[in-house]
Amino acid sequence: MPELFQIRTPAVPKSQTCVPVLHAATAVFWLQGITLIWMLVETAVSLYAAVEARSPAMLAFGSDSIVELFSASVVLLQFIPRVSISERIASRTAGVLLFFLALVVFIIAALSLGLHLRPETSCAGIGITIAALIAMPILAELKRREARRRNNPALAADATQSATCAYLAFITLVGLSLNAIFHIAWFDSIAAFAAIPFLLKESQVAWRGNPCGCC
Repeated sequence: MPELFQIRTPAVPKSQTCVPVLHAATAVFWLQGITLIWMLVETAVSLYAAVEARSPAMLAFGSDSIVELFSASVVLLQFIPRVSISERIASRTAGVLLFFLALVVFIIAALSLGLHLRPETSCAGIGITIAALIAMPILAELKRREARRRNNPALAADATQSATCAYLAFITLVGLSLNAIFHIAWFDSIAAFAAIPFLLKESQVAWRGNPCGCC
């Protein structure tokens, strides 16, 4: 009989406790899903343009897209229960990918200058860089907000890569445009070198597991 008079704290329905978590995970799934689809398109078009125009800048841009594909996949794995990876591993993987991107940009830009390569005009390259210049800042800002909300360094690093993609799209577009108008083939290589210190800094921040400065 005493148990009839015990005061019990009412249980909170699971639906109420899970809604915020599911909502946050759904937001990340949408963001990373859109990123993966866009990066597949961007990679295919930019690599095609790189081969067609023999453009080191477009090859660097396409390499960036490949690295972002890996980065977006790593972040997405954090939110799949059966294959979930730790936040530290995801953050460090993103840091390694950022460092790899910096290395790729450096090698391609150096080879372009050293071999005096002169790329041809690429309408496909100009088109995809304009599209990236519009789409990637929006994705980067949405990822920054979600990274702040979840305090997730890996997602913050991925947001940095999206912002970097927009930066590389800008310098690639400038390089392609100047080459098409004035035939200044070396400008895109010089501009690519300017991105390297930024990439290395964000790679170090991501490796340490701290949210990036932009978040």
